[in-house]
Amino acid sequence: MNEPGTRSQSLLSWTLTENTVVAPEERLTWPRTVTIGLQHVVAMFGATFLVPVLTGFPPSTTLFFSGIGTLLFLLITRNRLPSYLGSSFAIIAPVTAAVASDGASSALGGLVAVGALLVIIGLISHFAGVRWIETLMPPVVTGAIVALIGLNLAPVAKDNFVKDPVLATVVLVLLVASAVLFRGLLGRLAIFLSVVVGYVLALVLDWLDENNDFIDTSKIGDAAWIGLPDFQTPTFDLGVLPLFLPVVLVLVVENIGHVKSVAIMTGRDYDDSMGRALAADGLATMLAGSGGGSATTTYAENIGVMSATKVYSTAAYWVAGGAAILLGLSPKVGAVIAAIPDGVLGGVTTALYGLVGIIGVQIWVNNRVDFSKPINQFTAAIPLIIGIADYSWRVGDLVFAGISLGSVAALVIYHSMHAIGRWRGTLDIGGEPDRPEPPSSQP
Repeated sequence: MNEPGTRSQSLLSWTLTENTVVAPEERLTWPRTVTIGLQHVVAMFGATFLVPVLTGFPPSTTLFFSGIGTLLFLLITRNRLPSYLGSSFAIIAPVTAAVASDGASSALGGLVAVGALLVIIGLISHFAGVRWIETLMPPVVTGAIVALIGLNLAPVAKDNFVKDPVLATVVLVLLVASAVLFRGLLGRLAIFLSVVVGYVLALVLDWLDENNDFIDTSKIGDAAWIGLPDFQTPTFDLGVLPLFLPVVLVLVVENIGHVKSVAIMTGRDYDDSMGRALAADGLATMLAGSGGGSATTTYAENIGVMSATKVYSTAAYWVAGGAAILLGLSPKVGAVIAAIPDGVLGGVTTALYGLVGIIGVQIWVNNRVDFSKPINQFTAAIPLIIGIADYSWRVGDLVFAGISLGSVAALVIYHSMHAIGRWRGTLDIGGEPDRPEPPSSQP
């Protein structure tokens, strides 16, 4: 990595090679910057638009606020931290439940509450650091929470899959094949490519046989090319707020993971930006929830683009955010996205929701969580069953569903066992049962 000040911040295209690393404060020529920025848009597009489609929110509104949130993030992090804010999959389950029970406006209210809590956590972290977060949520806890959120969505994927199992199977096979057949950026766009191919296949099948009804394109022709997104206002219902509390924990984990990943790739210390990143994502989520968009989060897809291109210039993210805003200002684009067939969604979500669960497992693996220890076994096992089976508990008007109950269970089980074990001397600070030292061979 080039040290700051040793190279001009404005790089001419002819000075670049495939091994050139472009730092966050450095700038490429505009054609290259636009090209890289659009790559980020394509990388985030597949996952970002799927969230509003699956939750029933207007896709163009989510894209619009995704772009606004990205620009806000860059401003709050002082243009030092490259990142794109796309839709978080962690909100699908609570939003779906809230919409079914109280309507879309109450779900938006939940997202605003999530954003507000994330801002508070960001402010605390800015002044106190993030060590307290790591103490509150060790890897075994965060892994369990992320895993149960993904696995809790399995019935949703099944519901979409069975509506058109043949098309869903084709899309699922294409997704898996794309991830294996293609390298680099194309391999990372497996989700996007499988959705596009499935979409086109549905159109072709409808065209070949008028009796088929895979896709409804009636609203696409009526939609304008340019226009404001479909804004909605939130309402706040105390009864649905518990559904959204675990989402805050997931967004915290995702943002911290993103900052650490960028730090590793750039060779820089971004610890002082952790609080700003959390607060920025919180504000972006509040803004999105206030207008009808989905909760935002930093995106692994864009980490992939940075890794492949070695371009970390924040200018590319300004281009990406601006492009997302322009897409959001096209009702035609939103109508095309909203028309994605159920079978296509079923095939994609079968893989995606499972991958969310696997991310939780990856957290355990990366942090070498020892599952021979009872504290780790129970911290993971009980919340997973609660989340997958979708346990529920009603207290007056408050309803705690599987994700919230499982998340609380993970925190309570870990810290209770840890405290009792230390008090009784049966567990050490890492949660491992005390064992007698083996006899020494020395006299």
